[in-house]
Amino acid sequence: MKCINCKTENNLKARTANRGRCLRCNHHFAFEPTAMTGVKITDPMFAKAIADISVNDTLFFTPKQLFYLLDKRSRPKIYDQFYTIPGYLIINILSSIFVLIVTLNLFSGGSIAFILGMLVINSLLIAGSFTASGSSKYPYKQRQKFAKNLQIWGGIVLVFGICVTLLSSSFPLFLASSAIGLLSIYLGSRKIDKKPANSQNFTIELNQFQGWLNTWTAINSMTKLLPPPRALNANTAVSSDVSAYSFDRLVVCDRPEIAQFLIANNFHFENNCAVLSITGYPQSIFDTTMEMLRRNPDLKVYALHDCTPKGIGLVDRLRTSPNWFSDSSAIIIDLGLLPRQIIAAGDNIFVLSSESSARDAVQLPPAIRQDLSAEELEWLDLGNYVELESFSPQRLIQILNRGIAGSLYLGSDDSNLILVDGTDSSIYVVDSFG
Repeated sequence: MKCINCKTENNLKARTANRGRCLRCNHHFAFEPTAMTGVKITDPMFAKAIADISVNDTLFFTPKQLFYLLDKRSRPKIYDQFYTIPGYLIINILSSIFVLIVTLNLFSGGSIAFILGMLVINSLLIAGSFTASGSSKYPYKQRQKFAKNLQIWGGIVLVFGICVTLLSSSFPLFLASSAIGLLSIYLGSRKIDKKPANSQNFTIELNQFQGWLNTWTAINSMTKLLPPPRALNANTAVSSDVSAYSFDRLVVCDRPEIAQFLIANNFHFENNCAVLSITGYPQSIFDTTMEMLRRNPDLKVYALHDCTPKGIGLVDRLRTSPNWFSDSSAIIIDLGLLPRQIIAAGDNIFVLSSESSARDAVQLPPAIRQDLSAEELEWLDLGNYVELESFSPQRLIQILNRGIAGSLYLGSDDSNLILVDGTDSSIYVVDSFG
């Protein structure tokens, strides 16, 4: 493993002899992959993830954003190629050569042994494909591809078996190819469905990641990692010259972590807007900021939230709460995340699922559910949800910038905003995310 401090390569013997330190610079290694079970990680891999998530230490990021990136990079990729039609063909060609050599050397007239050997190999291949097609470690569409490949492979095996049987009159070959072909088609058809985008599971555990994070920060610096947002009740004094000013735009997040992330990356300065969370973060300037915002009759409010039942209710709360904009003419724009955006994006977004999210979805007020399509409601009722932190810092800021830019001229023909409410506080929805 290469030392991240001096770039010296240290093999296991060297690391063990030097008690987990680099032989050249004596820098302590944070991880020992040979001692890990399950997902294995190295110091260069962790350092590369930090450099990428922070864009070479230029952007602040949350622990959850780093967790999503590491989980994505920890996913097994080699097996994906096994479960494709070219993969099936290559495995069968190589296996048939190997099995033929073995059977000819061990058995006289080994045609039956050869057929049995190929039957076993294809059975294992089909079993692996079927397991992958039902594994939540893969995206939903990828699982559907595995299932479709099973059906196609079953058809190929059936046609091949029938053609060879007609030429060779081998009844055992006919039975074996029919069994493999029909089984493959049957198992593939069991996994084909038309449900909305289904959920995935994480490859690594959140507790495991937290342990990695604690180990890393005890040895190495990580200047752009954001701490948990703190609730500071004391108001910060703001000069009268500043408080007399007002913002034209406000971004309201459903969680303080997202508001903290935007503020830490100077999003409010670069876009001349205020950033708050629905929970009142940052508490020290919340009251003063709201006072400033209410003075602007042309205020645009941008709602940014997770695609959860609670997050989807953010706009309704902004519109109806007296603490926000119930008596205001402010235009409220829902940037997302919304189920329609997730469904349209397909496998490009990491979808999670939980029973608690399904219960919360069913309990959404009728006023919120009526603004969602039948497909969106079905997606939510299945317990699906998506977190904003599944997007990298750079990507999330780019998407938010694009959403704000697209709302500058609400009447333009190329706007991607849809008017969904006609009250004094008009509600617009961004039709896509990213």
